[in-house]
Amino acid sequence: MQSAEGWRSILENWPEVIPKQGIIVTNYQESIPFQNFLLSTGVVLLERDKPDSQGARKVMLSYEAISAIKLTDTMELARYQVMGFQPV
Repeated sequence: MQSAEGWRSILENWPEVIPKQGIIVTNYQESIPFQNFLLSTGVVLLERDKPDSQGARKVMLSYEAISAIKLTDTMELARYQVMGFQPV
């Protein structure tokens, strides 16, 4: 599976029990905090709770530009098994 498809799959199948918030790290080394998101075929629309330095509260980002997703909640690791992650 290619990286963009993997990120899209994770975002499309985001479970209700996990808050839609965190930080997306881009291939451009930019960190984008988000509190919600909407999806389209090739782009994710991220909503920020605070504007960035240019005043933007929303960011449209291609799945290919995502390098990592950081999660800011304090839930225990086992709760992420609903996203397909399994213990070894």
